[in-house]
Amino acid sequence: MTPLAFTLALGTLASEDLACIAAGLLVARGELGIAAAIVACLAGILAGDLLLYVAGRWLGRAALRRAPLRWLVRPDDLARGEAWFARRGPSAVLASRFVPGTRLPTYLAAGVLEPSAWRFALWCAIAGALWTPLLVGLSARFGTGFAGVAERAEPLVVRLAAAGLLALLLVRMLAPLVTWRGRRLLLSRWRRLTRWEFWPMWAFYPPVALYVLRLALRHRSLRLVTCANPGIPGGGIAGESKYAILDALRGAEGFVARTALVAHTADAVGRAGAARRAMTELGLAYPVVLKPDVGERGSGVGIIRDEAQLTAWCASAEGDFLVQQYVPGVEAGLFHVRPPGRDRGLLFAITEKRFTEVTGDGCRTLEELILADDRAVCMAPAFLARHAARLHEVPAEGVRVPLVELGTHARGATFFDGERLRTPALEAALDEVSRCFPGFGFGRYDVRADSWEALRAGRFLVVELNGVTAEATSIYDPAHSLAEAYRTLFRQWRLCFEVAAAQRDRGARMATWGELRALLRHHRRAVATHVRA
Repeated sequence: MTPLAFTLALGTLASEDLACIAAGLLVARGELGIAAAIVACLAGILAGDLLLYVAGRWLGRAALRRAPLRWLVRPDDLARGEAWFARRGPSAVLASRFVPGTRLPTYLAAGVLEPSAWRFALWCAIAGALWTPLLVGLSARFGTGFAGVAERAEPLVVRLAAAGLLALLLVRMLAPLVTWRGRRLLLSRWRRLTRWEFWPMWAFYPPVALYVLRLALRHRSLRLVTCANPGIPGGGIAGESKYAILDALRGAEGFVARTALVAHTADAVGRAGAARRAMTELGLAYPVVLKPDVGERGSGVGIIRDEAQLTAWCASAEGDFLVQQYVPGVEAGLFHVRPPGRDRGLLFAITEKRFTEVTGDGCRTLEELILADDRAVCMAPAFLARHAARLHEVPAEGVRVPLVELGTHARGATFFDGERLRTPALEAALDEVSRCFPGFGFGRYDVRADSWEALRAGRFLVVELNGVTAEATSIYDPAHSLAEAYRTLFRQWRLCFEVAAAQRDRGARMATWGELRALLRHHRRAVATHVRA
């Protein structure tokens, strides 16, 4: 390639159309052959197109996983976009080649939505092979007159394209109002925006974080909270092993769900086999619960009902995981505070967890029932995605369809203040369990029981125990105000620092910053792995 042709190829990275026009003028003046001009411009155009694709692939995908874009673009939106691009990608690329101003967004979107770089390159090559000879040839034939027309037309085309894009956005925003489904989904978004219980952590927690810093200044150490539970690494701030905590409760016979730890192996078949052996050793039959040994907010937890589900869960499992007895019935969160040296602890908060469900009427589909339900509509995107394969079904009249089986607010369970469940029998049973854990002072037990009456009588099984960063989840009762929630959490953290100070005075060691960083890194890696799986 001659220096002049190479310069034209580089020029396409600044403006493809102007470079093609310049190439045509050079041909008209006899300074460059028509074939060399077309090849140089086409090579530069293809290189620029692929650079935009790579930027969309490497940067666009990463940006969609981060705030604020991940709040605006949901995984199901991305899946629909990929399906659309698989059908319409060639025509979109071809059309953008002939409409200045649309190439940049189209090719960046291709990088995000089109998994095959070779297929995209083929589309661009075909579009470029049609466009480049046409523009270079017209420029060579009509010379400066055509160049002037092109320069005057391009700003107009860009403005028209911008106006069209704005119109498309307005239609996209207003179109949902036309259908009942669209209006209900808009209501879902509105309720998650206006009801604080659905706010993301970054929006809800700043006042709590500031209050914790104030307490840390008063007690002269932020690391003091790691002393609240000397028996849990870091006090339970992050990265703790669920199995190690449950194993420390082994003395509370009859109060802890049977659980086994399965070490991670690279072989999915080996993981499934180890899970089956653990079930046999524990004397468990389906259903069972499989969950990551390190995790949060129900991430990666599955209720496994048959061999096929066990094989599928183990195929995507990363890291050590637990095989746990499935406990049917009701679920509650019991926040217990047990300062050292005291005979009795404080049952600080009780959360009554309800599993959201809808009831069939024999007429409406499951999707319609979810959207029509006053509570389920708040979490409609999550429920519609989780039950996508059954949305067309019409449940018979009176049939209850559970939408969630785990007592996790983030996955759709409804939390209520369970103060009505408090009894001396429940408090005594919880004290007995806590006394069996050496070095426990502060945290929330997630428990299951046959019924609310059984729980009130102190008959329950512990499925998890969370340490310092556990919440008194009764705050998420829809009847509680934001101010009430903050008051409860402020009191919770005051108790945490008081218990930690008492533990420190009795010889408990604060975790170092290095230990905390290691725990947080371990926790982030584990949670990210469960999300990918």
